[in-house]
Amino acid sequence: MSVRPRSGEQVPSLTAQIARASNPGGTTAMWVRDRLDGLWCDQDFADWYPRDGRPGLSPAQLATVCVLQFLLDPSDRQAAEAVRCRIDFKYAMALELDDPGFHHSVLADFRERLTEGDRADRLLDLALARLKDAGLVRERTTQRTDSTHVLAAVRDLTRLELITEAVRAALEELAGTTPHLLTDLVDEEWGRRYGRPVRLGKNPTRPMTRILATGNDAFRLLERLQQHGAERAFGPRAQALRLIVVQNYYRDAAGRLRWRTAEDGGLPPSSQAIVSPYDPTARYARRGQVTRWTGFLAHLRHARPTA
Repeated sequence: MSVRPRSGEQVPSLTAQIARASNPGGTTAMWVRDRLDGLWCDQDFADWYPRDGRPGLSPAQLATVCVLQFLLDPSDRQAAEAVRCRIDFKYAMALELDDPGFHHSVLADFRERLTEGDRADRLLDLALARLKDAGLVRERTTQRTDSTHVLAAVRDLTRLELITEAVRAALEELAGTTPHLLTDLVDEEWGRRYGRPVRLGKNPTRPMTRILATGNDAFRLLERLQQHGAERAFGPRAQALRLIVVQNYYRDAAGRLRWRTAEDGGLPPSSQAIVSPYDPTARYARRGQVTRWTGFLAHLRHARPTA
């Protein structure tokens, strides 16, 4: 797949006309186009793709969709559907009204490219430079505060996504350190469940079936490590899996696997609950009714003036 850079991409006139008529006050997606037009162009991504091959989707447009996902919190499937069906999304991406969009898996592939090397940092620096040129970012001024929240470099996960990703992370860790422990354990079904980063959304199909299947897989994996005397050599991701399993599952009096709920009082408080297998120190937190984040609370101490 290669990139065919486009320059001066403008919103098609019919798309702009209908978007303005149906949303006179604008939407978040329309604001992104109106205020951040030119934040990225396809040429900025030229070294991400080979020079030959069939033309691929516009990486600048995919980056715009990722920004909208951060702002509006849709899943990959929902974002792809919005590009296909919503006029304001077509406006934000400068698409014709009859553009069919793309398959949702393209977004995961794009983010995988983004994680390579220092691409994310370079893209952020480029965006900040253009925001500053546009007058949307000003120089930092003196701040007076006692604390501030710090976002962790992790993705927000539902509980089902958390346990599934924890199993996947532990499998990847063991495959690189002690692959023989996975012999006769990982089969084709496990490959389908844990072969790539999990993205189930808030309303997955057959949630209880997934919950019990993933929980049983997690217990089997941990039991395999204990049987081989590898519990002392647990890596950080296997250790995180063990804690995440304890915080989300229990066995009843009959030995059946159960999913912890708030009603039975079995869930740990947010100050103790692990929210990512990749950073067990990160926590979910909130301030008031508006500010919610996954990460940390940084306490700042003001320097006293000297005489």
